[in-house]
Amino acid sequence: MLKLSNNVTLTDDDLDFSAIRAQGSGGQNVNKVSSAIHLRLDIPNSSLPEFYKERLLALSDSRISKDGVLIIKAQTFRTQEKNREDALNRLREIILNAIKTEKARRPTKPSRNSQRKHVDKKTQRGKTKALRGKVRV
Repeated sequence: MLKLSNNVTLTDDDLDFSAIRAQGSGGQNVNKVSSAIHLRLDIPNSSLPEFYKERLLALSDSRISKDGVLIIKAQTFRTQEKNREDALNRLREIILNAIKTEKARRPTKPSRNSQRKHVDKKTQRGKTKALRGKVRV
């Protein structure tokens, strides 16, 4: 069971774990032991609330298939248990990041005083540059 918030949890029925052989270095151990984990979450058929499902399916993530299945491959650690925990933590992060709502930006205007200061600085700079010309007698 994966607890996402006080109200929302994912049951073990929603999550599908399968052990696979890890890639990369590790010597003979890699060839013998299936220590990597594939975690699958079928988003449309999960017990998540509709809001969560919509936000997850709207993500443009290569780990989400066209059928709406989120696949996470965890192979960082040498043991299945740690890779399982890693996959669950990454799933939790993906879901929590997907449901965050960005604060709406309100456009702001510069104050009148700052606008006046800006223009004053520009005119002062222009006068300084005008004095740099050739001296005419």
